[in-house]
Amino acid sequence: MVLMSGDRHVGEGVDTAGARQRGLTLAGSLMLGGFVLNVLLTAGLHPSGEEDDHVAIFTKYARSSSWVAVHLGQFVGVLVTLSGLLVLYRVLRGIRRASVVAQLAAAAAVATAAVWAVLQGLDGVGLKQAVDSWAGASGTEKTIRFAGAETVRWLEWGFQSYFRVLLGLTLALFGTAIVVSGHLPGRLGWPALAAGVCSVIFGIDVGYSGLASGLQDVLGVATFVLVLVFAVGVLITGVRERGGHS
Repeated sequence: MVLMSGDRHVGEGVDTAGARQRGLTLAGSLMLGGFVLNVLLTAGLHPSGEEDDHVAIFTKYARSSSWVAVHLGQFVGVLVTLSGLLVLYRVLRGIRRASVVAQLAAAAAVATAAVWAVLQGLDGVGLKQAVDSWAGASGTEKTIRFAGAETVRWLEWGFQSYFRVLLGLTLALFGTAIVVSGHLPGRLGWPALAAGVCSVIFGIDVGYSGLASGLQDVLGVATFVLVLVFAVGVLITGVRERGGHS
């Protein structure tokens, strides 16, 4: 009976380690896949320019035939990345030191997804309709339509600001959970924590400065690099652990 009990405990330990390996691999894959999809769509197909020069940027938006599809793709990409974080939560929730922080992180990820859905609906559909109406109008109506498009734009500022803050909070909480867990390499958590701080500052600046500023340029690059390092790190850790226990 003792041997059987010991065998059972050994088996449970192997199963737990295997579940962690699979969880980390899946979490890293989802985070990296969603991140890459969003970057490719944004860099390759999303019209760019001086975001707060509304006449110029609205003209570009109105000419875009892929606007709705691109934003739908961005919507999916970010949700895939957030789903990777929720898979990571499943890995962290069983670790006593990290469980409470991990629960807060998962709640923040769900809130982030909700705000992201509203933001993409507003930007990907509402703003496109507003700028198309402005571009096709003339005379006094054109002035009215432009004011309407600007109102939609300012609503986008608000949701963009809060999305960035919530995303930053989510990343910072996940990073903290990893650092304090004691069961995962602490170095995995620091890029997420740093990216979270950058994203929160970015979001606050959007609330004051709009969608374009020198600070946002710097923070955008920093957040991009840090999130990429975090996602790749989680994936590599899962793959290495799987190889080490195979």
